[in-house]
Amino acid sequence: MKHRIVVLGAGYAGAYVAGTLARRLSPADTEITVVNAEPDFVQRLRLHQLAAGQEIEAPRLADVFEGTGIRLRLARVTAVDPERQVVAVADPDGGGELGYDTLLYALGSHVADHGVPGVAEHAFHVTSRPAALRLRERLDGLSRRDGAGSVLVVGDGLTGIETATEIAESRPGLSVALVARGELGTSLSAGARGHLRQACDRLGITVLEHTSVETVEATRVLCADGTALASDATVWTAGFAVDPIAAAGGLEVTEDGRIVVDRTMRSVSHPNVYAVGDSVYAVGDDGRPMPMSCASAGYTGMQATAAIVGHLTGRKISHTKLEYHGNHISLGRRDGILQMVDGEAQAKPKYVGGRRAARIKAGILNLSLWTTSHPTFGLPRRKRHIAAQDGVAVKVAV
Repeated sequence: MKHRIVVLGAGYAGAYVAGTLARRLSPADTEITVVNAEPDFVQRLRLHQLAAGQEIEAPRLADVFEGTGIRLRLARVTAVDPERQVVAVADPDGGGELGYDTLLYALGSHVADHGVPGVAEHAFHVTSRPAALRLRERLDGLSRRDGAGSVLVVGDGLTGIETATEIAESRPGLSVALVARGELGTSLSAGARGHLRQACDRLGITVLEHTSVETVEATRVLCADGTALASDATVWTAGFAVDPIAAAGGLEVTEDGRIVVDRTMRSVSHPNVYAVGDSVYAVGDDGRPMPMSCASAGYTGMQATAAIVGHLTGRKISHTKLEYHGNHISLGRRDGILQMVDGEAQAKPKYVGGRRAARIKAGILNLSLWTTSHPTFGLPRRKRHIAAQDGVAVKVAV
């Protein structure tokens, strides 16, 4: 019987790992299934652009995996049972269970409301394609009506900054404000912070620093100091959270629900489960937890691939890099910031800004899309057989 590999999620990490495994493992004794709720690959790093009104490519996953031998199951993951080695899924036909011998957990993250009342009911976000299209529809409506509508972006992390600047540039008729809990751009160098402020001034973005939102209502937000800020569209970008599926299934997780793994992305509680991307708690080469980011998805995905192939084929497992180099921030289509960090994850004094930084960011996004859309390109053509089988389970060292 073939060794069953099930991949949960087809984002940047999941799609890449699935394609790479299909390239490197023999289909004679392995079977790879990818479970994803949406039929298309979502460029999550560009969802703020989609919301602002731009057309963003969304390749069909059926086309991405065509010719790879990968089975695509369009369904929503509802539960994981690592003791029985099954995954419960729901789809229009009712769903069911999928058995596995090796599981790759790559379900990513979603917006975190932090318990703030009204976020779920009234706020928009850009962590999924449907959500970005919903925001886009609201912005279209505001742009068509008489007078300038107001957009309030809550959260001054990278997503908040990119969303606010993208909307301000793409829809100059709207009034855009960015709410920062502390000082804007605190993780950046002094020069990069100055560049960011200049960009906000150029785009007409009102920056509200040291402001904490306590309640979101339909047409305004209420702040901790008693201030009420009018808003026709409140966009919540104040952090990310993971689904409780892994924790509910009994996998060892952190307080925020991310799966705890060893250096090879292997679950410390269930050795036939691997985790990558935003769902994993992985310690980088600098001794710090890897941040939720596309770069982390790439590094953790490469390490998990090497580990799975190594364990199944009996080969030595190489350690790939787990590094955090810095942030690439787009400030609309013609401006950006490239901020590198040191070994302590602190911003280096120098940064790259302007059109050059924007071109670098665009290049990274294009490469990420191409790599994901061509998951088997450029890898060794030799498909390796698994080392040993005992019924349906491969004998690997735990």
